[in-house]
Amino acid sequence: MSRFNGVHHLSMSVPSLAAARAFYVELMGFSEVFDYAWSGSRAMDELTGLAGSAGRMMFLDAGNLLLEVFEYESPTPQAVRPDGDVRHFGYTHLCLDVDDAVAAYERLKAAGVRFHSAPMVSEPPKTSGLHPPLLDGIFFILLPARCWVGKDGRSRPARTSW
Repeated sequence: MSRFNGVHHLSMSVPSLAAARAFYVELMGFSEVFDYAWSGSRAMDELTGLAGSAGRMMFLDAGNLLLEVFEYESPTPQAVRPDGDVRHFGYTHLCLDVDDAVAAYERLKAAGVRFHSAPMVSEPPKTSGLHPPLLDGIFFILLPARCWVGKDGRSRPARTSW
């Protein structure tokens, strides 16, 4: 029987691959693994389920997860959640593992990222934000490194093994 080992990557579609690269690589420090452009590819049409697809994509190494980021040229994309409203169906947020949520908040805020709230006083402190002009409504949370939340809702240091 085949076993599921975990999550390999998360994929997202953005209005501008260049803007996503500036945010994730230049500001956040993720490493670009590779990028790829396609047009008229039967394999990509089959993989995506889209006829006549064309665009660019890149894979980013985010440390503990790969991010696959797409910019479609065809068919014409539409924003799913342009206002970042997390009550709508689909993935609701991307939680980023940071060493210091307050320092990360200050750095991103200085770079023009808009946040719903300042870091929340909790153990560990965490913050949430939104940057619609760049990320097209992708909501994200900053959480100190290697934390997990237990069944009682309280944060604890991450387990080294399950």
